[in-house]
Amino acid sequence: MDIINNLAFGFEHALTVQNLMYCAIGCVVGTLIGLLPGLGPLSTISLLLPLTYSIPTDGSLIMLAGIYYGAQYGDSVSAITMKIPHASSIVACIDGYQMTLKGQTGLALFTAGISSFIGGTVAIVVLATLSPLLGEVGLMFGPADYCALMLFGFFCVSFVTTGSILNGLAMTMIGILLGSIGTDVNSGQMRFTMDLPFLMDGIGLISIALGCFGIAEIVKNLDNHQELTPFSGEINLIPTWPEFKRIIPSALRGSVIGSVMGILPGGGPVLAQFAAYAAEKRFSKYSAEIGHGAIEGVAGQAAADEAAARTSFIPLMSIGIPENAVMALMMAAFIVKGVQPGPNMIATHPDLFWGLVASMWIGNVFLVVLNVPLVRYWLTVFKIPFSVLFPSILFFCCVGTFSINNSLDDVYITATFGLIGYMFMRLGLEAAPLMLGFILGPMLEEYFRRALLLSRGNFGTFFTRPISGTLLALIGIFVAWQLIAFFLDSRKPKAA
Repeated sequence: MDIINNLAFGFEHALTVQNLMYCAIGCVVGTLIGLLPGLGPLSTISLLLPLTYSIPTDGSLIMLAGIYYGAQYGDSVSAITMKIPHASSIVACIDGYQMTLKGQTGLALFTAGISSFIGGTVAIVVLATLSPLLGEVGLMFGPADYCALMLFGFFCVSFVTTGSILNGLAMTMIGILLGSIGTDVNSGQMRFTMDLPFLMDGIGLISIALGCFGIAEIVKNLDNHQELTPFSGEINLIPTWPEFKRIIPSALRGSVIGSVMGILPGGGPVLAQFAAYAAEKRFSKYSAEIGHGAIEGVAGQAAADEAAARTSFIPLMSIGIPENAVMALMMAAFIVKGVQPGPNMIATHPDLFWGLVASMWIGNVFLVVLNVPLVRYWLTVFKIPFSVLFPSILFFCCVGTFSINNSLDDVYITATFGLIGYMFMRLGLEAAPLMLGFILGPMLEEYFRRALLLSRGNFGTFFTRPISGTLLALIGIFVAWQLIAFFLDSRKPKAA
C-alpha cells in the first residue's frame, strides 16, 4: 500500500500542466535525437544542461529523463528503417532491418513501440519498489564503504564502456585529476591551476560535458563525410493477432532482463539488448528465425533497452552512484539544481523522487501515442542538411556555456575539451570513464579523508568493515580474472 500511496503522491506532482509539458518536450526531443545519426542522449543532455538553470527543478529533471528514454525509442526507429544504429540499438539492426527488407517496416516499428512500453512499465514498477529499499541499505554505508563502492563502480564502468580495464582506468584517473583542479576545500591551497585565475574554482562540469560529448560528436560526424538518404519505404502499422501474440512473451522476457541489467554497475541499455537477444535465441519457440527478420529479435531487445534505461536511475537516486555516462550527467543535473542523489533523497525530496518516477510512466504513454502513429513523419528529420544542423548545435552550445558565468573563458575551455574529446575518439578511447571520474573524484577524496579521520589514519578500516572489505575483495577478483585472461590470451599461438 505504501508504494501505491507514494505513486499517487508522485502523480499529483507529475500531472501538473507544467511538468506534463516538460515531459512531452523531453520525449519529443529525445525521439528526434535518437533518429539523428551520431547524436544520442549523452551529447543532447550535455548540450541542454545549461538550460536547466532557468527551468524549475522538477521540470528540468523530468525533461532530461524524458530525453534519455525517448532517445532509446528513436534509436530503434533509425536502426530498423535505415540500419543506422546508436550504441543502444545495435541489436535492432539485425532483425529489424531484415524485416524492413521484407516489407515489414510497420510491423517492426509497432513491435519496438509496444515492447518499449511494456519494458518501461515493468521497469517503473521495479524502480518504485527497489529504490526505497536500496535507499535504506545505503544508510548503512560509512565513508570507507562509499570509497570501496566508488572504486568498484570505476572498475566495472571502465571495463564495460571501453572493453579494456587499463584504458578505462586511465581515462577515469584523468577525470579524477581534472576534478581536483581548483581550490582545496580543506587546506585552501590552489591545485593544478597553473596560476590562471579562472581555474581557481575548478573546471566547470558543463564545459567538459559539452566538449567531450557534444562538440566532439559533431566534429567526428563532420569528419566521416557520410551522406545519408531519407527513408522512403512503406509503413503499415497494423499487426495480426498471431503476430501480436509473438510480441508479448519476448517483451516480458526482455523487460525482466533489462530491469536487472539496468541496476547492475556498468550495465545499462547497451548490455541489456545483447543479453535479451541471447535469451531469445535460447528460449524463444521461433529461435530458428531470429537473425533473419523475427519479431522476437526486435521485441526482446526493445523491451530490455527501455527497461534498462529506467532502472539505471535506481543506483543513482538510491545510493548516489551513477552507473554509466548518461547517469553521470543526470547526477550533474541533480547537483546543479541543489539536489544530492543518495540514500536521503527520498526523505528530503519525496515530491521530486516520486514525481520523477511517475513522469516516467507518463512519458511511456507519450512515446506510444506520439511515436507509433507519427513515425513516418519523424523520418523527415533525415532531410535536414548536416551543413545546417551541426553549426546550429555548435552555436547554441557556445551560447549555453557562456550564459552560465557570462565568461568567454568557459567557451574556450569547452572548445578545448571538444578537441580533446575528438582526439580521444580518434585514439579509440571512451570519454565516459573520464566523466565518471570527474564527477565522483571529489566525492571519493572527501570520503577517503573522512574515513581516515574517523579511523585516526588506520588504512585497515577499508578492509575490516564488512561492506568495504567485500567490495575490495570483488575488485581483487575482477583484476585477477583480467590478468589471467590477458596471460592466457598472450600464450595463444598467433595466426600466420
